[in-house]
Amino acid sequence: MTLGEKIKEARKQCGLTQEELAEKMTISRSAIAKWESNKGLPDVDNLKALSQLLNVSIDYLLNDDETIDEFMLREAYNLSDYGKGSKKKKKDRVIRDKFPDAEIYPLLGELKLTKGEKVVDNMIGFLTDAPFGIPGVINGIKNVDKEFYLVEKEDRQYFVLVTDEFIETRQLTKRITAKKFEIGNWKFTKCSYQVK
Repeated sequence: MTLGEKIKEARKQCGLTQEELAEKMTISRSAIAKWESNKGLPDVDNLKALSQLLNVSIDYLLNDDETIDEFMLREAYNLSDYGKGSKKKKKDRVIRDKFPDAEIYPLLGELKLTKGEKVVDNMIGFLTDAPFGIPGVINGIKNVDKEFYLVEKEDRQYFVLVTDEFIETRQLTKRITAKKFEIGNWKFTKCSYQVK
């Protein structure tokens, strides 16, 4: 997907016309049209503005590699608005509220260890006969506020991260069918049950 195609897709996902986006950025509609048709490039300041207005990262806009996500949206929310119970239960309510008619599968996520962490992990296991090492425990503690979900709605799949402050939704370009898969630095296992 080219930069122009990404800008156009993100603009449409936000429900904006070229005129509305141009007005928000205080530039001409023809500049937006040039960018979307790959006949011009936004400068650094305009890239930052596009990133903020369209809720996409600059990396997403500029990355030429084939990525697993086609669109990313990050929205802030208030966890205390989702009733009582554990944080996990509240986050399940958040995702159900965002995708009321979808199939939602919780994911068990584990951060992949770096080469250095693997060496330390193996040494600790070898020296202490422990079934796990310190790096894995530390990564688990650092990421305790994250819940991951695979959402299937109509013919689309979304990878969703819910933290204590925001919900991040990525529309996937490649369908995930395996029970175990990797995205970035994470390994995931799809749970067999759905969020109710």
